[in-house]
Amino acid sequence: MLSHPRCVRERAEDLDEVRSMIDAGETDIAIDELRWLVDGCREFIEAHCMLGELVLLENNDTALARGHFGYAYQLGLTALRRAKNPTPLPYRLPANQAFFEAGKGLASCLGQLDKTTMAIETLQQLLDCDPTDPLGLQEMLANL
Repeated sequence: MLSHPRCVRERAEDLDEVRSMIDAGETDIAIDELRWLVDGCREFIEAHCMLGELVLLENNDTALARGHFGYAYQLGLTALRRAKNPTPLPYRLPANQAFFEAGKGLASCLGQLDKTTMAIETLQQLLDCDPTDPLGLQEMLANL
């Protein structure tokens, strides 16, 4: 299981507020709140992942979404290396889910940006972490 820094744990409730903003259609405010969260806690994988999702959805900005997804994914990889690469890393554990979602988002963006080799490497890394493939990553691989 990924271990998140204190700043992430302290801001977990703030993400609930962001989700409420998104549900209420206040995506611009949600994006600002997420930017504030990552500015105060650079290691906030889930906030970066949510930013990636929102800029893709709201602005169709694949390059910026790739940046947020990629940053979140790299944070997860760094945490895994520090923990001596424990496997499996089950998606089913809530602490791991944002890492997997970020990797999936990154692979999707990479595919759209014609960076197929990088997308394949990302998907394969995620499958190495959790071979049960709860996110349908094999299907993504087949479609690249």
